[in-house]
Amino acid sequence: MAQDNTVDELMQRIARDYEGLSRQLKVIANYIETNRQQMVVARIQDVADACEVQPSAVVRFAQRFGFTGYSELQALFRDAYANSAPSYEQRIRTVIEHHPAKMKSAQLGRGFIESCQAGLADLQRQFDDETFEAAVDLLQEADHIYVTGVRRMFPVAAYLGYALQHTQKRVVLLDGVGGMAREQLRGLREGDVLLAVSMTPYGAETRSAIHLALERGARVLALTDSGLSPIARQAELVLSVREAEAFGFRALSSTISLAQALFIALAYRLELNLAPPEETPEHEH
Repeated sequence: MAQDNTVDELMQRIARDYEGLSRQLKVIANYIETNRQQMVVARIQDVADACEVQPSAVVRFAQRFGFTGYSELQALFRDAYANSAPSYEQRIRTVIEHHPAKMKSAQLGRGFIESCQAGLADLQRQFDDETFEAAVDLLQEADHIYVTGVRRMFPVAAYLGYALQHTQKRVVLLDGVGGMAREQLRGLREGDVLLAVSMTPYGAETRSAIHLALERGARVLALTDSGLSPIARQAELVLSVREAEAFGFRALSSTISLAQALFIALAYRLELNLAPPEETPEHEH
């Protein structure tokens, strides 16, 4: 058995060695990082097909990290996850398999909600207290907070831009209106923090903003779906969140929950003072 005794220890080692892996092994690493529970039941051919590689490449990956082969690698995940109860995601996938074309709208709605519950349960299990505290520290220390997220992640970025405006922090939402995203970054400098929200396939605009932030000495906090993503590898701190998927659509529930938790924790830390409600004039008698 490899020296990594837990899934987390293995993933930490993969992250450390990631840049030295071949292209095929990087693809496999990303698959495993984002499909940890599926590794319990995934056959070697399943992994190979998902990564568009030959099974021999999956074996090479296992051996690269000290396992005799795929079976021994898979055993590490089985020890970690096999005894857990079936997730909501597994349940809804079973429903889809049995009712591929006969589901009522209410069944679809309920199934998607259950998939979101699966994502939230996974977020709670994977929640890293130490990293979250450090993320709040980072935002508290920032002179300015710049927030970016494009396409599917824009609603999350827009929420953060709105919510953070309710603190005494100076906040800039990079909405890119009129193609002005780069101009909106003009004031970014050392002492500021870029809060980047990005999931696969990782928007080019977000990656460009991170590159510019690093050039100017700003710090980067990422909300992303993989510790091996190009976003994570460039960020100073990473809050990981993996969304569940149902009917071909990835949810947003876990990401927005983590974003709200981040705002609430920062607001609490800053002793947020909300403006008192407007007084209603007394009626004349």
